[in-house]
Amino acid sequence: MAVPFRRTSKTAKRQRRTHFKLAVPGMVACPSCGELKLSHHVCKACGTYKGKEVVSK
Repeated sequence: MAVPFRRTSKTAKRQRRTHFKLAVPGMVACPSCGELKLSHHVCKACGTYKGKEVVSK
């Protein structure tokens, strides 16, 4: 059975885990209503995309 020869230090362990984190989605404010929405998506609050009404509310 393979066993590590030396103990992993706290620094080495933390450096390895720096990339293990949650990613936050890119949120932007809607120019029509100011509601936060995902970029390149239709606004759920007012139904506009690029200044045009796409979904009637």
